[in-house]
Amino acid sequence: MAAGEQQGRDYLQRHRIPELLHRLGALLLYHRPERPREFLIQALERVKAGKRAEGEYPYLMDQANLAAMFELLDVVGQGHITPAQYREALKTLGLSTEDLQFGDDVNITLDIFKDEV
Repeated sequence: MAAGEQQGRDYLQRHRIPELLHRLGALLLYHRPERPREFLIQALERVKAGKRAEGEYPYLMDQANLAAMFELLDVVGQGHITPAQYREALKTLGLSTEDLQFGDDVNITLDIFKDEV
């Protein structure tokens, strides 16, 4: 890999650009606004305000939505779901599953689910 390419990758990772783009893409797919460019501008303005602690960061779903989704996945009320169920939930929401670090023997609790989603 060329030095310039590595510097570019380091820059993107340092500023968390891939995560921001994934989040913006997920917001677009979830809300499907009539005017996507204006929607993205407003979302970026909320990110900027949230970083200055002047507003709320734009989340795809609130805590109640996440808890309801978890309950749908945890049909028998065990208090956890499998990594396979978690991956499917992310795919349903239009979120990436590429960077998941969970082994198949790990139980995903509601707290983990909320933090990760």
